[in-house]
Formats: sequence, C-alpha cells, structure tokens
Amino acid sequence: MSGSGPGVPPHAPSRGAATPAEQYSARIRFRRALVLLAMTLVLPGSAQLVAGSTRMGRAALRTWFSLWGAGLMFAATVWMWPELLSTLAFSPLALGLLRVLMTVLAVGWAVLFVDAWRLGDPLTLQQRQRLAVFSLNGGLCVVVSGALLFGAHLVGVQRSFVVEVFGSSLVSEADNGRFNVLLLGGDAGETRWGMRPDSISVASIDARTGRTVLVGLPRNLEKVPFPEGTPMHEAYPDGFDCGGGECLLNAVYTWAMEHEDEFDTEIGNVGVHATTQAVEATTGLDISYHAMVDLRGFEGLVDAVGGVDITVPQRLPIGGGGGPITGWIEPGRQHMNGYKALWFARSRATTDDYSRMARQKCVMSAMLAQLSPSTVVTRFQAIADAGKQVVTTDVPASELDTFVELARRAKRLPISTVSLVPPQVETYDPDFDAIRELVEDAIDKAEQADEKPAENGAPAARKTSVKTVTSPPTEEELQHKQANKTTDLALSCG
Repeated sequence: MSGSGPGVPPHAPSRGAATPAEQYSARIRFRRALVLLAMTLVLPGSAQLVAGSTRMGRAALRTWFSLWGAGLMFAATVWMWPELLSTLAFSPLALGLLRVLMTVLAVGWAVLFVDAWRLGDPLTLQQRQRLAVFSLNGGLCVVVSGALLFGAHLVGVQRSFVVEVFGSSLVSEADNGRFNVLLLGGDAGETRWGMRPDSISVASIDARTGRTVLVGLPRNLEKVPFPEGTPMHEAYPDGFDCGGGECLLNAVYTWAMEHEDEFDTEIGNVGVHATTQAVEATTGLDISYHAMVDLRGFEGLVDAVGGVDITVPQRLPIGGGGGPITGWIEPGRQHMNGYKALWFARSRATTDDYSRMARQKCVMSAMLAQLSPSTVVTRFQAIADAGKQVVTTDVPASELDTFVELARRAKRLPISTVSLVPPQVETYDPDFDAIRELVEDAIDKAEQADEKPAENGAPAARKTSVKTVTSPPTEEELQHKQANKTTDLALSCG
C-alpha cells in the first residue's frame, strides 16, 4: 500500500525510490503532456479532441480549418489580383477587422495552450517534468499569442496612420494618363506665418507604368500667373508682382493665409490651394493631389528609417543664413542621420537655391531607393509615428493602393527631372510659355521611353523644343548639380 492512501492521488509518485514501472509511467505521462502541447501548436483543438474535451476541440478545429480555407482563397485571389493586397492594406475597415481577428486568435490560442497543459495532468508529473512542461507552455503562449498580439498592434498603427493622415476627400482622375502630385516642403519657424513652402516640386507620374518626372520650381520664381476667376488672379491679373522682388512663388502661401476671407470657406488650407493654382498656371499641369512635408519633422522620418546614404558633392555648412554655422557636412559618400540629412537638404549659406533644389531631389531619390520592405516592417511604428508629424495631404485613403502600386513600379525605373532654373529660366523675368514647353518636353521624353520602337526599327519620333537662354550661364550656374536636369536622378546623385 506504499505510495497510496487517503489524500494521495492514485498516480502520484511514491515517496521512496521510484520503481522501473513508476519511472516508465512517469515518462509516458511526460511525453503525453509534451505531445498535447505540440498538437495545440500545430493543429489547435486536436489536443482537446483526443483528450475528451470534444466540444472545445471541434470548435477550435472548425475555426482553424476555416481560417486556412479563407487564407488559401485569399492567396489565390491576390495571385490573380495583386492590387487587392494594397487595397486592403489601406482600408480602415479591413484593417480594423483584421486587428480584431488577430486579437481574438491570440487569446483563443493562449486558452488552448493552458487547457492542453491542464489535460496533461501536471500534478502527476515529477517536479522537473512539471517545471519543463510549465516553461514550455508559457514559452509557447508568449511566442504564438505574443506574435499575434504584436501583429494586431502593427495593424492598429497602420490603421491609425491611414485615418489620421489620409482623410476622406475627393478622388481625382488621371489627367492625360498622368497623376500630378504637388510636393511642398514647408519650413515652419518662430518668425514665420504657418508653414511657408521653400521646396516646391511636382511629381508627374504615369498612371500606367509609374515612370516619374520630377519638376522643380524655385521658391524665388517671380510674377507667377494664376487661373482666371480666382481670388489671386483678381488681385494680381498680370502675375504675382508687387515690386521690389518680394512677391516670390513661396510667398503665395503667405499672401493667401493673410487674405483667407477672400477664399471659399470650404477650401481648407487656402495657402496650399493658392500655391496649387500658381503651379498649375506656371507649368501647364493639372494638379491631382498635394502632399506637404514639414522639414523639421523630416528629421524624425529619416531617423525612423535608420538614416539614408547620400553622396555629398561639396562641403556644406550646418547653420548659417542669418545664424551661426555650427558644423560642416564633408564631401563624399555618407550615411546620414535625420539631422544631417535635413541640413544637406536645406543648407544654402555657401551655395544657392538651385543647388539646394538639386540636393532635395537627391534626398527624395535616396529615400525611395533605399527604403526596403524589411526596414518598413522592423521600424513600422516609428515610421508611422514620424509620418503623422511630417505629412499633410489630400490624397484619399481609397487611392493609396493605386499610388503604392505606382511607387512599386517606379522603383524599377529611373526618375527624370527638370528644374526651372537658370540658364533655362530667368527667375526674375520668366518666360512662362517656355517653362510650359520645358515641362511638356520632359514628360514627352519620359513617355517615349515606355513606347515601342517604330516598325522600321527607327526610334519613335521625339518632339523638339527650343529653349531660349537670355544670357550666358555664369560659372556659378554651371556648377549647379546635374540633378536639376537628368533622365536618371539616382545616377546623377551618385
């Protein structure tokens, strides 16, 4: 009767030395406990089914097989319709449902692991076996359920980013097969009204191939026109000219903000609205959407992606322009953090606006080329949090999948660029017909790059454009980076 009696479980190990039969029985029980945990990991619910808890086991197995069936159907649908993945990735409703599903799965799987541990009769195991099963069960709960909960958290971050940055707004159709997106780099400061855009570009994107032409407009472009019937045209029918060289392109934003009562109350940001109209009249492009980047927040975005590799053409000061120079960015290939990348993009104490425009394009090109999927996954929350502080845009969430797909296609193609700078354009007295011709010519060349050669083997006809130079370029103008006008921006930026 040794090892048994009142209050002693029938399978409890004896107090004395274990007999071979007891040792064998202990090993069997230990293996059974491990198998139940393994079954729960591979086929949730199967442990409960074989151990007699049929109701829970059947419910879990039905759920498991239903999820696998739905997953296979989804994979087949995505294989036939790849755009669906991008659509769902930026749908607040789909992201919300996925987050709830992942959370429920995490909790349900943890419950199954705990129940499998119970079914393994841990009290009948030896102390070391009990500790091993308990540790394994806890580890599986943390790894499996923790991974699902972390995934649900990332989905929540993505949903929050989409909802906060990309609100619901009007959808713009492609104009002549192209989306023209106005990119504004706003440099807010204590002495400034709002966020005056010092970096102004238009990304003209082919709606079919994603091939992009980047049009750079200098902030000091004078006498910019406005479409007829707009408040800006009524105030300046002959172009934005108030004498003394004060009415520059980037001052359109400030003027509109100071005269907000002259605009429709439903417009929203009148500064961006007026700047968009000026850019449209200047370039001849219909702007589809805009995106405004706070250059101060840009520092955090670069840090969020782990920095960026940039080739520095010449020694550039950190600071200056009315303040002290606190350091220097040396020439050569460098891995820059956000602080240095920001000053590389904004520095002009020893150069000019046109060189700065070229550097800003190089930063955009480097970010596009170096932002890998693995970086996005591993730094997702930091990127999303930085993005909320950096970007304001009117691109609707429903169109994000379109632009994500175009960005994926554009990543394989060179970015061509044209900048409206001297000697092609005299910023103090610009020829706007010539400017529109420059833009049209750059877009024509980009589109011809995607066209097939003529049947006789000759290249497709190319529209010619006459560019008028009003004065010979100075030595300083000749030193402007090739990035201001190139068919391969990444190559020009080193």
